[in-house]
Amino acid sequence: MSKDERKAFYTAQELAELLSVNVMTIYRYIKAKRLKAYKIGKEYRIEHAEFERFMSKAKTK
Repeated sequence: MSKDERKAFYTAQELAELLSVNVMTIYRYIKAKRLKAYKIGKEYRIEHAEFERFMSKAKTK
């Protein structure tokens, strides 16, 4: 996905697919406060900038 095409927000399902993990893993990260999200109705939305922050912390050295 190019920089111009990236979304402002992702759903938990979209992040799970992007990272090739189960959606429950994303929900666990949110519950553990490792990933900040907005709850809108019954769904979570994660900002692109928050996803970038999360990924930079997950980076190995």
